[in-house]
Amino acid sequence: MQPEPKVNILLVDDKLENLLALEAILERLGETLVRATSGEEALRCLLHQDFAVILLDVQMPGMDGFETATLIRSRGRSRHTPIIFLTAFSTSDQMLFKGYALGAVDYLLKPIDPNILTSKVIVFVELFKKTQAVQQQAAQLAAVNAELKQSEERFRSLSTCSPVGIFETDTEGQCKYTNPRYQTICGLSAAASLEKKWLESVHPEDQERAIASWSAYIREGREYSEDFRFQTADGIVRWVEVRSSPMLSNHGELLGYVGTLEDITERKQAEEIRAQVIREQTARQEAEAANRMKDEFLAVLSHELRTPLTSMLGWSKILRSKKLDETATAKALEAIERNAISQVQLIEDILDVSRIIRGQLRLNLCAVNPITVVEAALVAVRPLADTKSIRINTMLDGTLGSVCGDPARLQQVVWNLLTNAIKFTPKGGEVEIRLEKIEQESRDIQLTSASVPLSFPASSYAQIRVIDTGVGIESDFLPKVFERFRQADSTTTRAHNGLGLGLAIVRHLVELHGGMILAESPGPGQGATFTVRLPLMPDGNQGNRSSEAGQENFAISSFPDTSAPLNGLNVLIVDDEADTRNFLAFMFEEYGASATAVASVEAALEVLEQSKPDVLISDIGMSEQNGYTLIRQLRSLEPEKGGSIPAIALTAYSREEDRLQALTAGFQQHLSKPVDPNKLIAVVANLLKLPPPVPVS
Repeated sequence: MQPEPKVNILLVDDKLENLLALEAILERLGETLVRATSGEEALRCLLHQDFAVILLDVQMPGMDGFETATLIRSRGRSRHTPIIFLTAFSTSDQMLFKGYALGAVDYLLKPIDPNILTSKVIVFVELFKKTQAVQQQAAQLAAVNAELKQSEERFRSLSTCSPVGIFETDTEGQCKYTNPRYQTICGLSAAASLEKKWLESVHPEDQERAIASWSAYIREGREYSEDFRFQTADGIVRWVEVRSSPMLSNHGELLGYVGTLEDITERKQAEEIRAQVIREQTARQEAEAANRMKDEFLAVLSHELRTPLTSMLGWSKILRSKKLDETATAKALEAIERNAISQVQLIEDILDVSRIIRGQLRLNLCAVNPITVVEAALVAVRPLADTKSIRINTMLDGTLGSVCGDPARLQQVVWNLLTNAIKFTPKGGEVEIRLEKIEQESRDIQLTSASVPLSFPASSYAQIRVIDTGVGIESDFLPKVFERFRQADSTTTRAHNGLGLGLAIVRHLVELHGGMILAESPGPGQGATFTVRLPLMPDGNQGNRSSEAGQENFAISSFPDTSAPLNGLNVLIVDDEADTRNFLAFMFEEYGASATAVASVEAALEVLEQSKPDVLISDIGMSEQNGYTLIRQLRSLEPEKGGSIPAIALTAYSREEDRLQALTAGFQQHLSKPVDPNKLIAVVANLLKLPPPVPVS
């Protein structure tokens, strides 16, 4: 790419030290700074160069700044060049009026604030660059238009000779142009093709579908491609592919639609024959595969359920029929307990899969430290590893933040991966688990909990890797490793038990948490690696200010369950953003309040007619009617009808004048988004003279 050309900035001052000071301030802009020590020299510079902005000293010997500006404005080339007057003298109203009358865009008093000067100059530099870009684009557009005009006749000839039908319609669907091939396919004359829509040529049995699909296309404005049967007046039926796209002006205004008709009768007949053969083959293969998988799963299920039952029934009969010593009795009870736990786990897996299939698996979300999840899973699998003399190596990053998740389900994920690794690792092997932080492209995370949907932006992830030195995974089975009922070995001679559900459940749980899971293996006998990535919740205390806008969606998970400083309080929340509305309602309920959340001024007024809340929390910028309309209507009511309800403006408008406007309109407090939950609760408590709440850490 070519570097962006520099623009010129003219500095006019009779004192060299002032010019040097201006250059020192503006040199970081990287533009060309041109000096002039007098009005005459400035005018000479303007003869040969264009400038984005002129910084002009008012007091100069000979020709002063005002005279210089008058001459600059008298020349056509520099008539619209922005001029900023600089002066070391007091800016009286008379001097200001004179400067602005001469076309000045600003009037600055020396000594000049470097930041103010730089910001003002940047505005005009950017404006100059954009103006140049627009002029260049205009020149290019003129050249393109000339080329289009020259090629118009050639394209008209191509349309006339095209092997596919071409049509153009207006926004009402009336044909404005058709080519000869279109007229042949529809069986119409040139004049008749402009009087009838192509939909009228569709076979009567396909017309309802054609009209419905075309109407949907008109509403949605997407690309259109459909196949229909066309029937001409003399009874000829042919398959036709209709394709169309919106025709837009340079300003994006819809002008109509352009489309094509292609006779695909022969192709359709060949496709139907081929499709029938493929359908028959696919149906047969799917039926065979389904039957095979069903039979294999039922056989495995029967084996996995009967195996622990055999041990449990056997030991129970021995306990009932014989008197065993303490050691033997403990061994029998341990075997029964172990096999009962195994059977419970099998049943839980089956139930989990059932919930997944029915879409009824829900999470109980809160802030979770990934280290506690991993450590809890390690404690659970340690005895299993010890029985096989497998060493578990850990590398856990203790500086990780929290993830938004269900602790029990996350522990289930890690436990499944660890037990799977231990199961497929031979005695004396090693299993390694790593927990670290990684950065990825930022994306919005949407989570659905048992109570409320949550969302927040995430660019940092907690990565959990479970690496084993076991049997590995065949490359052809690797893509299927997370499928339900899939097992690399489902024969009666398989070395490892299980239903083939664990990894399918793990994948679903990880995806419910907004994460992802990957499986890798160099090949048989070379071990396997499973990688889980879970989005970390943005942490304002760690400097991640870019995530503040989403913090309101996840901060709820850290509210203390026992802290309820707003017990019995009725809160009315008005915000047209669903995420913010849901968050605020959930947050107040966590603190013991009863929250009513609505999305508009009308809905809020309806609530006020029926009940009298203790406090109003309202957004300012809302569609149709804003928060100011609401507070004015509220304050016009009698006190007994809610006219004196304390109100807090919670808005993204954060300027001082916005705060003053909110307070003047009738709000008692003005808080800027993103809101700090602790601050909002404290403001409510203070406004209502309640005891201070327990701060959320």
